Formats: sequence, C-alpha cells, structure tokens
Amino acid sequence: MPSQASSHRPTLTDGAWGTQLDALGCPPGHCRELWNLENPERVRHVAESYVAAGSQVIITNTFTGNRVILSRHGLADKTVELNRAGAAISRQAAGKGVRVFGSMGPSGQIVMMEEISREELHDAFREQAVALAEAGVDALLCETMTELAEAEIAVRAAKEGTGLPVVASMVFDSGADRCFTSMGDSVEAAAKVLVEAGADVLGINCGVGMGQVMVPLRRLREATDRPIWVKPNAGLPELHQGRVVFKESPEDFASHVPELVRIGVDYIGGCCGTTPEHIRAVAAALAKLEHG
Repeated sequence: MPSQASSHRPTLTDGAWGTQLDALGCPPGHCRELWNLENPERVRHVAESYVAAGSQVIITNTFTGNRVILSRHGLADKTVELNRAGAAISRQAAGKGVRVFGSMGPSGQIVMMEEISREELHDAFREQAVALAEAGVDALLCETMTELAEAEIAVRAAKEGTGLPVVASMVFDSGADRCFTSMGDSVEAAAKVLVEAGADVLGINCGVGMGQVMVPLRRLREATDRPIWVKPNAGLPELHQGRVVFKESPEDFASHVPELVRIGVDYIGGCCGTTPEHIRAVAAALAKLEHG
C-alpha cells in the first residue's frame, strides 16, 4: 500500500453502494446483502459501473454483513454465504487490474453502553472477515465506524482472523471543525488506538461532504504516517419530500481533489450520494493534476 511519502498520484476508489442499490430498486428496510443472492446482476452492475468510471479499488456489498445485524433480518445463518457471494461479485467485476476491499460496517450496538459484549462483537467481525478473505478480497475495510471501541475490535478481529491489510475508517462529524466522532473521540485519539490495533490504513468516510472533511484530514495526516483513505458524502444530507438526498454535483465534489492531494491523501473515493459520475470526475481531476 502506498505511503504518505509516495510520489505517485492517489489511488482512486469507488463511490456509494447503498444509495446506488436503492436507486436500482432495493426496497427500504430490505437487507441489501441478500441481493448478493437474489439480484446478483444488479449488485454486479454497481461494481462494474465503478470499474468503468476508473476505480482502482472497489468494495463489496457486505456493509451490514455481520451476524449481529443480519440476525435482525433472520439471516444470521447465512452470514458466511452472503459475504462470500458479495466478495465473489466484486471480484468478478474487478477483473485483474482492480483490487477488492471487503466492506465491514458497524454492528448497530454500542460497546460502551454494554449493548453487546466485546467477545461477541469480536467473534462476529472475525467471522465476516474470514468469509471475505476466503472469497478472495485483497484487503478489509472497517468503515463508517462511530464508536472507537467498536472500530478497535473490528480491526483486531479482521487482522487476527486473516492477516490481510486492514483499513480503519471513522466518521468525524462533530465539534466545531468536525474533528470528533459523535461519541467524542478526536482524530488523534482514534489514530493512536487504531494503529495500535493493527490498522494499515486510516481513514475518514461518511458523515460530511468534501468541504467539511479537510480540517479533520489535515489533523489525521499530522497524527500518523500511515496511508490515508477518504470517502466523503456528496455534500451534507438534506431532506427533500420526506427523503434524504445528497445534492453535491460531480464537478463540485471533484473540485476539492487538488486540496486532498496537497494534504497527502492516498485513497480517494466517495460515500453516500456519490455515483459513478462523481468517481469519473475525480479521475479526471487526478489526471489533470498529473499531466499539468
């Protein structure tokens, strides 16, 4: 994985999956991972769309694929099957030139409130990580984490269970400069804990748009020599006719790319509301920087 001192341009990752699958007809409240079995062609369409847009790394449709969340849908017994299917779909879409990172999101339970034990959470993340690894992912992505304790457990479980590289990406959307998680952990505190847990890459995703992510990113860059991963939303969420929407255009989203490069980000992509068009715009911005 590239280091902060690398001279080459950042690696382009993909954009949102959840909002893309919803746009393809996934019903509200439906388990999106179940589409890996029910509608694999639509899941593959999302992956292929990002590859066509220029993504060098794509993730898997396994964000809520841990048994804690799957149990709410009565699908805990399909945890391994759903994760392997999600990895296989992205692997097929990626071909030989694109890497696949297995997506592992939060459990929806708060460790510090004792809603779930550390042991149960570790076992759930380890099970998911091993399933993804066995299906051929290149790395694991513990993303959209809001509780540092849970992120630490996820990283340790993924690392111990597979030995694969692990990206740890938190949501920083609180405080004056958006440099704290909703539970009060700072960028610097998170960096220290996650590196000690074994994270190979540190990141920020979701929560805010490109315009709000720069200050926390600078602080993260100062706090670690690990590569940095960033996937902001397509702007801040807005409520429109009862629906949450993200209105930042691909052009506006990509206009922040030069600043990301100056900060020293190693992986650039998008989260909620971003589309293949957003990724294509980022690819063009990176190419323009590279060729002057």
